[in-house]
Amino acid sequence: MPKVVSRSAVSSSTDARPTASAAAALRVYYCICGEFILVIERSLSALPKRQTDGATIIRCQDSGTENAIVLKLNAISTDPVLVERPGGHERQYRFSCPRCNLLVGYQSTPPPVKSGPYLYILSGALTQMQGQVPKDAFDGEAALDLPEAGTQ
Repeated sequence: MPKVVSRSAVSSSTDARPTASAAAALRVYYCICGEFILVIERSLSALPKRQTDGATIIRCQDSGTENAIVLKLNAISTDPVLVERPGGHERQYRFSCPRCNLLVGYQSTPPPVKSGPYLYILSGALTQMQGQVPKDAFDGEAALDLPEAGTQ
């Protein structure tokens, strides 16, 4: 049998600048049920919030001054919904978790994802820790009025 010889050399420098690909760390987000939903190049907490409902705004298309954010959404589209807003009505094309059908986001244009200028991710719908409920998951919910133990 022939003899197999392999060599490898590793070269590194402490003076080298990080490359663009090394600086662009991707962030992964999960549904509350644990299903993978979103991979994005920026943290959702660093993105602007929508004033009407507190949803995170993700730019999906380049504009004159800003670049689109790179993302991959693993969600199923649902039927559009007409939402009443103070200035009129808004049509939302919604996306939900493929496992538990929890609503995770929407856009103002028909599917596919990123067909419009923005994608909105609902507050409290996604978490970075699989199987952990995000802190803002129940924001805006009315406090439960539970009786104390031993009283009814």
